[in-house]
Amino acid sequence: MSSVQEKNIAKIQSTYVHQQEVAEIASARKRKLLYRRLSLFLVFAAVLSYLMITSFISQSSALDKKVAQKRQLEQELTQLKKQQEILKEDIIKLNDDDYLAKLARKEYFFSENGEIIFNIPEENEGKKNQ
Repeated sequence: MSSVQEKNIAKIQSTYVHQQEVAEIASARKRKLLYRRLSLFLVFAAVLSYLMITSFISQSSALDKKVAQKRQLEQELTQLKKQQEILKEDIIKLNDDDYLAKLARKEYFFSENGEIIFNIPEENEGKKNQ
């Protein structure tokens, strides 16, 4: 006698057993479909998450660039406003006849009647020649 014996077992052929086998097959089929749906949902969720994250990163980098550009333009605006104030002051000064006369005498060596202009070299020019 061998330790492994083949057992001849006959299946019971009843409607209950047949219903249980069909229910077991249906349950296995449902479980298989559930795993497929869950894996498909997981792939869809992963793709959607990837797209959202890349969109967020690209938008944040674009926003950082815009903020830096805004800072630069604000600095440029303040410089232009300062320059505008200086130019307004120059316009006011140029409307004054006394200022124009002094400017013409200084820059273009114009003189009044009886006035003699002496051109004195600046100290920096004298040091360069030595």
